[in-house]
Amino acid sequence: MTSLFTPIQVGDMSLANRIVMAPLTRNRAPDATPTPLMIEYYTQRATAGLLISEATAISQQGQGYSDVPGLYGTEQLDGWKKITDSVHKAGGKIAVQLWHVGRVSHTDLQPDNGAPVAPSAITAKTKTVLIKEGLPVFVDTSAPRALAAEELPGIVHTFQAAARNAVETAGFDGVEIHAANGYLLDQFLKNGTNQRTDDYGGSIENRARLLLEIVRAVTDAIGGGRTGIRLSPVTPANDVHDTHPQPLFEYVLRQLAPFNLAYVHLIEGATGGPRELPDRPIDYAALKRAYRIAGGKGAWMVNNGYDKDLAEKAVSNDADLVAFGRPFIANPDLVRRLRENGPMNTPDQATFYGGGAKGYTDYPTLA
Repeated sequence: MTSLFTPIQVGDMSLANRIVMAPLTRNRAPDATPTPLMIEYYTQRATAGLLISEATAISQQGQGYSDVPGLYGTEQLDGWKKITDSVHKAGGKIAVQLWHVGRVSHTDLQPDNGAPVAPSAITAKTKTVLIKEGLPVFVDTSAPRALAAEELPGIVHTFQAAARNAVETAGFDGVEIHAANGYLLDQFLKNGTNQRTDDYGGSIENRARLLLEIVRAVTDAIGGGRTGIRLSPVTPANDVHDTHPQPLFEYVLRQLAPFNLAYVHLIEGATGGPRELPDRPIDYAALKRAYRIAGGKGAWMVNNGYDKDLAEKAVSNDADLVAFGRPFIANPDLVRRLRENGPMNTPDQATFYGGGAKGYTDYPTLA
């Protein structure tokens, strides 16, 4: 019988179990550069079948929050290489989440203090985080400008270069393309944020064009077996919505099938919130069915609000992997605690974003 602790082959990655650490933004990388403290943080959690790194910007333009890491400079790649080496020495596997935030940013973080970019010039009714004197400050996002069509091939190339650097230079086992949670690729997908009238707007096919171009470029560079993708069909995170998410995401998943991806990472419901959204109904089983019928063989990863019982039920029925977020913040040995039904540490929300070791690497393991 399949359980959370059953090994699994996911694309080119052999995982010791089906427990995944979800991407968790922690804002502890000044100048977008990974630190020695991050080595300790990820290595502590290396018993997960797969670690997915915190969202990591592919360029300065893709940066949306203070002190989040990047993957576009030599020092950044060197910093990540020390992390991946340590995780591998501890027996773990780690993928990096490739991130372009689009409009969810602030002029303070953009090149030459310019406007953030987006499919359309619509300001996100949400907040971003700036670190001021070592403390997180939540501020309104800045008004974006619409990307010109001639800029889009450059963004495709930047995703591809980041993926190649991640695997060949920084030593990651794979990459996850972040197309969820109201960031740039999700903004293009959904008609609430994409009001373009060119080949990247209007129809479902046009709105999915940029995402599929990026997936093609990334898989050409590193192979489908090292590539995953994260989708969030109905989350309201970062002021994003689509009027008809079911046909949109069934189309996207059918188009993803031929790329032989390692996995599809699906956020169910509202990111970090309710798993069911009565005002945004979605049939997740139909999404998976569309992917499988089209020939998609990637592992199916589910995420949002899972505890052990719900996770065990998922992997015995319709999921291959389960991603855990906040439980991994406070429980570096979460895999052991799940296996032994051990007590769980309570996360300290005041230390989620920014700071040092407190609330980051100082949570106790089981005695």
